[in-house]
Amino acid sequence: MGKQTIEALVEGGKASAGPPLGPALGPLKVNVGDVIKKINEKTKAFEGMQVPVKVIVDPETKEFDVVVGTPPVSAMLKKEMGVKKLATIDEDGKKVSPGDISFETVVKIAKAKSDALAGDLKSQVKQVLGTCISGGVTVDGRNPKEIIKEIDEGKYDEKLK
Repeated sequence: MGKQTIEALVEGGKASAGPPLGPALGPLKVNVGDVIKKINEKTKAFEGMQVPVKVIVDPETKEFDVVVGTPPVSAMLKKEMGVKKLATIDEDGKKVSPGDISFETVVKIAKAKSDALAGDLKSQVKQVLGTCISGGVTVDGRNPKEIIKEIDEGKYDEKLK
């Protein structure tokens, strides 16, 4: 039998033997405690964020490897902003902004997600700005759509090299 891969989303540094990991790892007869310990070590830097992890197990040798992805852009935005949620809807049905971030923070997130986002830095920044639009986040006090337009016009070329 070949290697088995288990994918899960865990809170950084706080994985447990409960679902979804424990029940998936149990039948593979691997030491669940060791796997959880390794996941928590590798995800500690992402404390407070949901992090995708892959546990690759060789059922015959009981050896395993843990591969940690980067948290979703929305989780990184929430952490940078110090909020629990992005946009919420008020009683009038209007989107309520969770706040504002700097363009530099958008670039920082794009660079951190460069393995998961497509294209060059300019494209990656535009993808993060798209998440800002969806989440109701303003950037430097402005609508992210305006910044995307300016990126397309070349106004941010110096900052995006």
